[in-house]
Amino acid sequence: MPNIKSAKKRVIVNQTKAQRNRSANTALKTAIKKANAAIAANAADKADAVKAAEKKIDQAAAKGLIHKNNAARKKSALAVKLNKSNA
Repeated sequence: MPNIKSAKKRVIVNQTKAQRNRSANTALKTAIKKANAAIAANAADKADAVKAAEKKIDQAAAKGLIHKNNAARKKSALAVKLNKSNA
């Protein structure tokens, strides 16, 4: 346990940020899974699910949770799956 006041604050701030990041990562993964499930089930709202997942991916990249190239790769993979299911 830290003894210095600033170090104590860093511990608290880091815990808060880690919790926020964990929550955002979970929401991102859930949105991607829902989009993939909608595409696989050929659901009527699959385009909306993909759009929502892409929004979550963009938000994660903007916050620095994932790299921008990783975000682009995830979005591209979703778009390819959606286009294949529409064809």
